[in-house]
Amino acid sequence: MSAAKSLLIELGTEELPPKALDELGASFLRGISDGLSKRGIDAALDQAKLYVTPRRLAVHIPQVAKAQPEQSLERRGPAVNAAMDADGNPGKALLGFAQSCGVSVEQLEKLETDKGAWFVFRTVKPGQPVASLLPDIVDEALKGLPIPKPMRWADHDYTFVRPAHWLVILHGADIVDGEILGLKSGRKSRGHRFMHPNPVHVSDADGWLDAMRAAKVLADPAERRQRIREEVSRVALQTTGMPRLDDALLDEIANLTEWPVAIACTFESEFLSVPPEALVTTMEANQKFVPVFDAQSKLTEHFIGVANIDSKQPNEIRKGYERVIRPRFADAKFFWDEDLKTPLASYQEALKSVTYQQSLGSLWDKSVRVAELARIIANRVGVDAGQATRAASLAKCDLLTRMVGEFPELQGVMGRYYAQHNNEAPEVADALDSVYKPRFAGDTIASGKVGQVLAVAERVDTLVGIFAVGLKPSGNKDPFALRRAALGLARTLIEGKLDLDHKALFIEALELLPEAALAAGLKAGKDGKTPALDVGPRRVTLATELNDFVLDRLRGYYAEQGFSPEQFEAVLAVAPASLVDFDRRLRAVAEFGRRPEAASLASANKRVANILRKQQEEHGAQSIGTHVDPAHFEADAERALAQALEAAQADNTAALRYSDYTAVLARLSQLQAPVDAFFDNVLVNADNPAVRANRLALLGRLKAQFTAIADIARL
Repeated sequence: MSAAKSLLIELGTEELPPKALDELGASFLRGISDGLSKRGIDAALDQAKLYVTPRRLAVHIPQVAKAQPEQSLERRGPAVNAAMDADGNPGKALLGFAQSCGVSVEQLEKLETDKGAWFVFRTVKPGQPVASLLPDIVDEALKGLPIPKPMRWADHDYTFVRPAHWLVILHGADIVDGEILGLKSGRKSRGHRFMHPNPVHVSDADGWLDAMRAAKVLADPAERRQRIREEVSRVALQTTGMPRLDDALLDEIANLTEWPVAIACTFESEFLSVPPEALVTTMEANQKFVPVFDAQSKLTEHFIGVANIDSKQPNEIRKGYERVIRPRFADAKFFWDEDLKTPLASYQEALKSVTYQQSLGSLWDKSVRVAELARIIANRVGVDAGQATRAASLAKCDLLTRMVGEFPELQGVMGRYYAQHNNEAPEVADALDSVYKPRFAGDTIASGKVGQVLAVAERVDTLVGIFAVGLKPSGNKDPFALRRAALGLARTLIEGKLDLDHKALFIEALELLPEAALAAGLKAGKDGKTPALDVGPRRVTLATELNDFVLDRLRGYYAEQGFSPEQFEAVLAVAPASLVDFDRRLRAVAEFGRRPEAASLASANKRVANILRKQQEEHGAQSIGTHVDPAHFEADAERALAQALEAAQADNTAALRYSDYTAVLARLSQLQAPVDAFFDNVLVNADNPAVRANRLALLGRLKAQFTAIADIARL
């Protein structure tokens, strides 16, 4: 890469939204890289580095060429056979094409292709200097940022996520002239808003990072995150506790600070009487403070704030942090104390006045449906149905409490605390919280069986209800989070080992819905009227759609565990009734796939499937019998295969009864030798109709033994 120099692009702004900062930065880097690539500019894009802080988006690329390489241009003109008139003179189309290219007809070339010949104009254009291209590249990258609500400032016509204040574009030590968002590029950046408010002179692109650090700005987000970890650990020693700094909170603090400094703080111990989740939510979500726990994982009265300044008076910052958190904790304590005065069950009547969904009724109506589903499920899986229905009747009550009204993310958590205070059974109280699990990707399912039953019932009712009224997900729109609900349902069934026919459960849940809900999804015709159709068949159709919807969520779930798409499809083809059974089969298929006989038997099964399918297409499904008559055997190989199949079937009877599919496939793998010998020595399509039918029946029996587990041919 001749005459290449480092490139720095920095756009300075007002404070950017912290939750969107990482995405904005990644998009900016991608836009700059794509712009350089599109223009054929040689650049070390694999070494490009993104720098983001609350007040800047910056990209540094260590090697970028000074100019584009020569650009070979080719324009195709009219076809040769249509470009000349009867006398062989250039027609108007050809003359116009040559004129548009700035050359004579004689200077055009001809392009021969399989579809004919065309006149073409070819030329070599000198590459443009990178400095002349960069302003457009930066402008395109900024316009491509994911900004849902751009804003205007002052009297400008342009918009951006926040007002922009400075622009630095340096190619090596040279300023790249350009104007973007009303800003002329230069070499003057800005440091920390308070600790270094004066402009920062940047000598060259490679010196920018150190210049920022000297101006009290840690521009590298990874360096900033590491400093926050170290700072929090440092001041945690003053509290003798253990700080809890998860990745989400760390990212947000890093996107709020340019020079993070941790401050140890405390609050009044009387607030510890409030459930810790409420206090932690206030600290983390509202104030971006780091909670501190003791050795027994109990919340302490200590917390850590991270300031965006290395203050000479840290005590004043500490007092400010303690002062700002006190009223929020006081509110939480008030809500908690007031809520304890009202039994959780007393909110049930009020649920009738809260609409869940127009066609699906109130939250009370939903609670009744979920309670009935919970009763059905509990009886099938051997769980106390009384506890399950009690939990279902209380599950929505905490939504009406003061605490959840202020902190909606505590739904379920507060229900558990209030139920414990009301002396509900421990299983019931725990279920009120665990019904929402898994709450996010990577979260565990409900630990208790009552909670698992309630989690299944809740999600089944949600899925069938929203599907029934015609509001299922479309494209990337999923306002009711049904994809998450479907995966949560599947995970709870599989990981909780709840061996249920989920499709049958969908039908039962659909029968609990009001007729108006099922009719609401039948909007048809241009007049928008609801047709007077029987909703009975619609239940079956919806159950099938829901079954497919849930199974589709499992593709990614199992892919993350290392199962191949072919293994998944092999089990899907036999349509197990329960997801627990699906999981057993899939794991058995994966184990079978590691056997040396697997590839040969999969190939043989595919060959068998093709033979049987062709027979059915030509002679009908009834042309393949099920009875194998030894009297029609003509070859030793078919006798050996028949005997091997009978022996395998006898050996697998007990294993199939206990769904030990791994053992079944292990036994069937022993059929490789007789199967291979059969295809090597036996002609299936024999001239004798009786012999041919007998051999087809034998192959049908072979296929049936494997497809009792999965369609091995798909491997």
